[in-house]
Amino acid sequence: MLAARCNAHGPPSSIVLEEIPAPSPNEREVLVGIRAASVNFPDVLIAANRYQVSVPVPFTPGSEVAGEVLAVGSEVTDLEPGDKVRGSQMVGAFAEQVVMPRGSLSQLPPNMNFAEGASFGVTGRTACAALVSVAQARAGEWVTVTGAAGGVGSAALDVAKRLGCRTLALASTPTKVDACLEWGADAALLSGRTDLKDAIRGVTDGGSDVVIDPVGGALAEVTLRAMRFGGRFVTVGYACGEIPRIPLNLVLLKGVHILGLDIRTFAGNAPERAADADAVLSQLVGEGLRPRISAVYPLRAVAEALEAVAAGQTVGKVVLEMANAC
Repeated sequence: MLAARCNAHGPPSSIVLEEIPAPSPNEREVLVGIRAASVNFPDVLIAANRYQVSVPVPFTPGSEVAGEVLAVGSEVTDLEPGDKVRGSQMVGAFAEQVVMPRGSLSQLPPNMNFAEGASFGVTGRTACAALVSVAQARAGEWVTVTGAAGGVGSAALDVAKRLGCRTLALASTPTKVDACLEWGADAALLSGRTDLKDAIRGVTDGGSDVVIDPVGGALAEVTLRAMRFGGRFVTVGYACGEIPRIPLNLVLLKGVHILGLDIRTFAGNAPERAADADAVLSQLVGEGLRPRISAVYPLRAVAEALEAVAAGQTVGKVVLEMANAC
């Protein structure tokens, strides 16, 4: 089968396509014929060995897939060949086939296509868990989202709106600001403006109640300073490449709660809270919530897709379609 391979840690240009043996599932695994895979910023970090968890080379990058079951292990009784599924794991998605644990897969909703299914596992679950189970956002509150035109950011905007919150999108370019407004954000600001703290306070009538931050860096402190007393700040990633160092006196003076969410470990550490968030997400998907897909690449263009995500050039989600691999 054809697969993207990371044979040495490095930039997206170091990823190569190779023919490798097709995998076989063990008794608790499922072999999936991949139809679509989502490209996420952590895929870039993992390939470069800059992620919080190191993956030894060689490996196939990519974490989110949707496709059809090809074979199941002897202990898997609730899936069979031909079933349409979606799922996520740390690596292995940028290939024509992948073996995944049964627990990492779920049925693809009947009204969702493969590209959508591959694009909403990590981002949708992150956004919903951050808002519902971690921040406990309430209708009418102001939710500020950094990197709002990205995968997690756009999902957070959509989920927050459907929860009845008022949304402020922060984005890095005028094009991205316009996209967020088109998607229904109540307000949007350029994240690089020098008066950003005051601008946020002005838009939100005194400060944000909730901040969802997948960007990190200096922007984290600015948005924290622009919160109202008792607000909830949720850090979910560091797309800018810099982990922020927050002065704790800000937490003391503003009475804010700084919270964290690692969606990879959330279900294991807080299974009931994760299940509550997943239930809300399933309801919202049933009501029409979908990922914002902006670009679709064939597998042979995997390096180009990763480079676009790494450079921050994309709006919404980027997808690889395996049907166009050859």
